[in-house]
Amino acid sequence: MMLLCPPDGTQLHASCVSLKEGAVLLLGNSGSGKSDLALRLIDDGAKLVADDRVNLVASGGQLHASVPQPIAGKIEVRGIGILTLPYVQNIPVKLALRLEPGQVQERLPESSFFDCLGLRVPLLSFNPFEGSACAKIRVFLQYGI
Repeated sequence: MMLLCPPDGTQLHASCVSLKEGAVLLLGNSGSGKSDLALRLIDDGAKLVADDRVNLVASGGQLHASVPQPIAGKIEVRGIGILTLPYVQNIPVKLALRLEPGQVQERLPESSFFDCLGLRVPLLSFNPFEGSACAKIRVFLQYGI
């Protein structure tokens, strides 16, 4: 299965964080848990790239993520408001997650990919609210690619 980026540009409604292995792109509808999962990953040592909107560019054979300047360093934390955090830019995307809260995940899914700007990164369908969500992301980045 593939998920394609919008044909009309390289800015997505998504969130993105950076771990030592690279950026994780969090894709999903409003309320699907993008900001919540990003916040939990940041609390666990990740760095904010972008929340709500992510710019993507192809560079050096990789997809790179950055934040649009008007929202640089901003993240929405439900029940608290908009916070300003340190952020990083121009991070190679190593994994895309299609957030599907409440969905039962396949035990052994087939390989899927996020295709954007002629580049491809692994794509996982993902329940962001599982207790093991952050651990699954870290293990996949370390051993699954």
